[in-house]
Amino acid sequence: MLLAASAKLLDQGIPVHPQVSCRPLSLEFTMAEPFPFESMPLFGPISAASDVATKCEIYRSAGFRRELRDKLAKGEAGALGASWDRTIVSWFPPDPNIEGRNVAELAAERSIDPSDLALELALADDLGARFRIALLNYDEAEVETLLTDPHTMLGLSDAGAHASQLCDSCFSTHLLSRWVRERRAFTIEESVRKLTSEPAEIFGITDRGRLAIGCAADTVVFDPSTVACSDLRRVYDQPAGADRLVADAVGIDAVVVNGVIIRQNGTDTVDPAGALPGRLLRNGSA
Repeated sequence: MLLAASAKLLDQGIPVHPQVSCRPLSLEFTMAEPFPFESMPLFGPISAASDVATKCEIYRSAGFRRELRDKLAKGEAGALGASWDRTIVSWFPPDPNIEGRNVAELAAERSIDPSDLALELALADDLGARFRIALLNYDEAEVETLLTDPHTMLGLSDAGAHASQLCDSCFSTHLLSRWVRERRAFTIEESVRKLTSEPAEIFGITDRGRLAIGCAADTVVFDPSTVACSDLRRVYDQPAGADRLVADAVGIDAVVVNGVIIRQNGTDTVDPAGALPGRLLRNGSA
């Protein structure tokens, strides 16, 4: 809808900047909380069930499985368009060897329907098995068309929501590795502009985004030949031991804020409890 509305404005000569992420929007879930499927009425009893045992009983039902297979075969996959073809097994303690495997491909090898395979894996781990599904931006040809459009701004944020289900903080290093170094959709200079001065100009941040006299000395020093992001990993460092997904930056030499190196060679160089060089931005400037 955003892109359709933007196209109408462009036809009227009004410049707009729809946002698009350079990474597939991927979400992790368990069958205990099957978020990608919950908009399907079939999953109503699962959402209503208060305990794992009840959910497992439903998942073992031949009627539930038959209806799930039929609906997915007809393309009735709910509002998010869930698909086993775009789903991998991300965490499965009973057999770590299948982690990272595509559910549809694994099911074909075992001569079983993908829905049945996913449910069997979930049941084998008391619904603790995790799956990761690519919901949006999984067609790179389409994404490249959007990314290279001069009216598109790079970006995606849920403001820290869904921390246990997705992590898009690595979009910048993914841009530099996948879209610059591998696919050559941008030059390194163009990609740096899309990550720095372009969003600063669009959002009216006047003293950031450029290396120039009078601007803040904020910069990231990286190696174009190695910069990348790691695979996602799960950590338990939130209040009460809650979990979240994180990714590590690769090929970053240093991070500088207001002329002060705050991180170098993968290590923080300032005391987080002490004085910090950053300042809060207000009305587009610090």
